[in-house]
Amino acid sequence: MNTSPVGFQLAKPVLAIEGLTVSFDGFKAVNDLNLYVDRNEVHVVIGPNGAGKTTVLDLICGKTRATAGSIEFNGRELTRMKEFDIVRAGVGRKFQNPSIYENLTVFENLEMSYPEGRNVFGALFFKRSAAVVARVQAVAAEIFLADLLHQQADLLSHGQKQWLEIGMLLMQDPELLMLDEPVAGMSVSERAQTAELLNRISEGRSVLVIEHDMEFVKSIAHKVTVLHQGKVLAEGSMEAVQSNPKVIEVYLGH
Repeated sequence: MNTSPVGFQLAKPVLAIEGLTVSFDGFKAVNDLNLYVDRNEVHVVIGPNGAGKTTVLDLICGKTRATAGSIEFNGRELTRMKEFDIVRAGVGRKFQNPSIYENLTVFENLEMSYPEGRNVFGALFFKRSAAVVARVQAVAAEIFLADLLHQQADLLSHGQKQWLEIGMLLMQDPELLMLDEPVAGMSVSERAQTAELLNRISEGRSVLVIEHDMEFVKSIAHKVTVLHQGKVLAEGSMEAVQSNPKVIEVYLGH
């Protein structure tokens, strides 16, 4: 008999990774990994170089194919889907180096990322409607670039280029946003602004971040997962992870 309260149901994670393994020439870069990301959660993955962090993002977005295991996003199995279908399903990915169109303006970069303009037919019949302009202006304000809409992207600072790429992903309104070292090379003030940005945009979507900057991790993480040799070494709040003897030994102590 079900004795749980009527209507009570545990919320399902937006992303459920179970038994995930990938081997390269016999080397297991990710080894029987279980990882869960909840809705509206900023989940940060940390760990030493070679721990398998970026490979996990590659597996989620379909860039790398799993040897074994499951990646379920909103109940859909991603391991059998093509990269562009994973994007359409609501997964956005930002790589370590900004991938923007440097010869275009901030406005044009954001406009090109508007969902209707991202396929062949959409690009052919794409019109700069009031809805497109409003969306571009709203996202530009969110990423601190409202006053630079007509600036050519190659003239932006490194931090501003990182924000622009995050904005290009936000134009698609993904339900899961994945960021690989988003504050690498940023100034102290830019890092603080990026923390504010991520805390804001996680209200309504989940954010999965790989990062080495522990002060930044402290300012954004709802949950931290520590990877070591492709496996979960520890998981929990930043405080719990920082005081974990195994984590201190293999990662923080170095």
